[in-house]
Amino acid sequence: MKKILIADDEHKILMSLEYSFRKIGYEVYIARDGTEVLEFLKTLTPDVILLDIMMPNLDGYSTLEEIKKNEALNNTKVLFLSAKNNPKDIEKGLEMGADAYITKPYSIKKLIQQIEELFE
Repeated sequence: MKKILIADDEHKILMSLEYSFRKIGYEVYIARDGTEVLEFLKTLTPDVILLDIMMPNLDGYSTLEEIKKNEALNNTKVLFLSAKNNPKDIEKGLEMGADAYITKPYSIKKLIQQIEELFE
């Protein structure tokens, strides 16, 4: 069973993503900001991390920087899921090492498809 860690500060997004990924057999973990993500990563090695960029305490960019420092997470796929849809933001996210950058609003079906493709 693949493990996914979803980080977003919007409750409705978390609930809908959690439901959708549980439905297709993922073990789902939820974080509301980057600080919670880093706490989870002390004891969890997920297959996928979905990161919002604009979150309280520690934003998605800073969280990704910390993730990239952890060699145990080298095989973990990291995707940004963000309302920041400016080409410069997308470019920055990918240059920082994200495996994909998906803009909000998004299609859950396409999101799942993109994640599955990362493992092919």
